[in-house]
Amino acid sequence: MGRPEIQRFAGALQGQRAKKGIFITSSLFTKEARSYASNIESKIVLIDGDTLAELMIDYGVGVSSVASYEVERVDTDYFSDQ
Repeated sequence: MGRPEIQRFAGALQGQRAKKGIFITSSLFTKEARSYASNIESKIVLIDGDTLAELMIDYGVGVSSVASYEVERVDTDYFSDQ
């Protein structure tokens, strides 16, 4: 996702007098897009595909558990002399 898309989004925010916006893509943002978003007055949060996947996993949105693992540790109190 490049700078022109972010510029259009920023313009749409200005048209609505919004000070903040979130731009989500399943792709990646170019350096120019990130730089533009960080240097304008409106706050635009950029969420790329990797970050979107992490958020989906963290909050259990649109994902299902495939496997889980139990990790055990030795209880040292069990082996201590009493």
